[in-house]
Amino acid sequence: MTEEVAVLGAGMHPWGKWGRGFVEYGVAAARAALADADLEWRDVGSIVGADTVRGGYPGYVAGATFAKALGWQGARVASVYAACASGAQAVAAARAQILAGLADVVLVVGADAAPKGFFRPAGGDRPDDPDWLRFRVLGATNPTYFGLYARRRMAVHGDTVEDFAQVKVKNAALGALNPYARYRKRVSAEEVAASAVVADPLRLLDICATSDGGAALVLSSMEFARRRGVAEPVRIRAVSTVTPTYPNTVLDLPDIATDSAAAVEPAAGTFRASIARAAYEEAGVGPEDLSLAEVYDLSTALELQWYEDLGLCGEGEGAKLLREGATAPGGRIPVNTSGGLASFGEAVPAQAIAQVCELTWQLRGDGGARQVEHAHVGITANQGLFGHGSAVIAMR
Repeated sequence: MTEEVAVLGAGMHPWGKWGRGFVEYGVAAARAALADADLEWRDVGSIVGADTVRGGYPGYVAGATFAKALGWQGARVASVYAACASGAQAVAAARAQILAGLADVVLVVGADAAPKGFFRPAGGDRPDDPDWLRFRVLGATNPTYFGLYARRRMAVHGDTVEDFAQVKVKNAALGALNPYARYRKRVSAEEVAASAVVADPLRLLDICATSDGGAALVLSSMEFARRRGVAEPVRIRAVSTVTPTYPNTVLDLPDIATDSAAAVEPAAGTFRASIARAAYEEAGVGPEDLSLAEVYDLSTALELQWYEDLGLCGEGEGAKLLREGATAPGGRIPVNTSGGLASFGEAVPAQAIAQVCELTWQLRGDGGARQVEHAHVGITANQGLFGHGSAVIAMR
């Protein structure tokens, strides 16, 4: 097991469509996290920014941008990019600096001012880029992929559109209780069914939006936390940032073809399952130890897939777990107590950090009306373009 680091502070800027720059959202989140940690910006030895980009291509700075906005004070700086996994990569970089003794306190920040509509690649011809290819060759937007994956679950596991709708119902009820969520309104299964079809079988309320927002964490060494009088902080026990293993036999966005398995036996598990497995091995825990999980619900069907990838149930049993109420508040393993992307939408560099914010509040007992009783271990999971795995395990 890797040594632990403490989470001293967590902060967010509410998600929405605010029409302002991403720096404003990130600075607000950073200041909230510093206040939560009872620290000043001058106490921070390093800042790691999750890059804000457009269409998968770097074009905006993050770490130094936030450092300037907070006020130059000489801190180390780093910026990372891993699409939707950028926040977890930023947490990993911050943890590495702390464990290497390069800084006692590191501020992690991610924020975005997302474009209207679905994400798409920047202009220009890049025939060696799988993200560009799936748009130009197939016209496969993100919602198209979500619909194809939903159809796969229906064909292979017998999931129904009613199952998908119940994921939205669950997450919307939790998002209604979260002051940082963009959508704070409960919805019924009938409302999901009545919303417009976007990519059959998925409807508008099955798919997450693109949003503006920001999230930040203050991480420190355990020794620094003790010096500050924080005897039992929330601790980061593991960060998984794995890549796929050849041959990859299940399609993952943005790939449009599987690896050949003609001459090589398929791997024991899928890419997404390997993300969680690496985190469990590093943390020395298993799915049976979890109190809650925050997963990457780009669509309702993909949340069900994460239940299986995290080992919360067997393959093909995600919908059954949902129907039993196991992933709802009061269930065996509540999932997306924040309301998930269903309630927030995507603010890409911030979302993996926001997941850790939710774990932090839950493990402290600060979840308010969303609080999971006796929460002591939580996991986050998401996936960035081009094979970026992302999972964080926190405990108290």
